[in-house]
Amino acid sequence: MTIIDTHQHYWRYDPVHYAWINDEMAVIRRDFLPADLQPVLTANSIAASIAVQADQTEQETDWLLQLADENPFIAGVVGWVDLRSPQVAERLQHYAQFSKLKGFRHVLQGEEPSFMLQPSFVNGIAQLHAHGFAYDILIFPQHLQAALQLVQQFPEQRFVIDHLAKPYIKQGLIGEWAAGMKALAAHTNVYCKISGMVTEADWRNWTAADLFPYIDTVVQAFGTNRCMFGSDWPVCLVAAAYDKWLQTVQGFFASFSSEEQAMVFGGNAKHFYQIDTL
Repeated sequence: MTIIDTHQHYWRYDPVHYAWINDEMAVIRRDFLPADLQPVLTANSIAASIAVQADQTEQETDWLLQLADENPFIAGVVGWVDLRSPQVAERLQHYAQFSKLKGFRHVLQGEEPSFMLQPSFVNGIAQLHAHGFAYDILIFPQHLQAALQLVQQFPEQRFVIDHLAKPYIKQGLIGEWAAGMKALAAHTNVYCKISGMVTEADWRNWTAADLFPYIDTVVQAFGTNRCMFGSDWPVCLVAAAYDKWLQTVQGFFASFSSEEQAMVFGGNAKHFYQIDTL
């Protein structure tokens, strides 16, 4: 089975650019580069990964593409471009030349829900499909209704919900979040990443039993053909080692068929991000 990690980050740590890394997250206040991740992937039999933006600049997008060129195990990049810019068409045309640029993301969780519905942002989303770009939706549960309104406008655009929309696992809240996720899942062009969960749980005391109801909800809603494994490395390290998180997700799917497991851990990623090198 080919396993693809659909969600990891790189950065050269800078306290200004990465001000969100607070004192509680001191373990990730350092550089994280391909040389740090490659042995971890090898140890866990991961074939490839998708590098996702963490800084909202084209400079970081260009840097991630450089890293992808230098490191074959980086199968794709989800970068950032200013989708609200009057020049967005030109910028997308520029990035279309890079085969490993698979899609884009904006840190919508840091914006008001209305941000993604403003005409300039919607105009940017409207131009992604023509270039074959996917879009990663990074939100909190309070953004789910706005995300639904966005998705409804673009039935041909490939979307994926990062980190299950960050449900309130630590508080044990599930009802409203589940309803919002089920509404999004009704649109067959929307996928979901099973990632970023341990950092929404009790960092020091979480158990698989805390997480499984949320994984079960998205698997029931999206199906095994639209869910994808992701680590959210190195952010996950504040609450779990890479292997512990991987084994937790594998534990959930242990009773599923080998075909379903192959889709969740690799096949769906290849289809969604149009990876033809594995």
